[in-house]
Amino acid sequence: MQMRYRVPFFAGLAIGYVFGTRAGRERYEQMRKIVRRVVENPTVQQAARTTGTKATELTKTAGQKAAERMPKITETAKSSASRVRGQLDRIPGLHSSETEPAAANGDRPTD
Repeated sequence: MQMRYRVPFFAGLAIGYVFGTRAGRERYEQMRKIVRRVVENPTVQQAARTTGTKATELTKTAGQKAAERMPKITETAKSSASRVRGQLDRIPGLHSSETEPAAANGDRPTD
């Protein structure tokens, strides 16, 4: 079993046991001591720090990539909307002479 799966698995196992057991206060205190030792273990603390650092890096990278791609996405959406409007304008009888075409967001302009 890979290390990244062990900690959550055993934590879940311990939590499930504590909530599911009816062994009483003594067993509960034993489990608390074990959990405290695991949490205070330097290897576990290092793994938690490493995981937090990596999550921060990934979040930052994802944000940068999204910011880089947003102008292109916006331009593509505008271009597509213009093409669709042009195609709709060519359909005879689509727009009645009494009403104006809908705005880009689907709302009709108010007078």
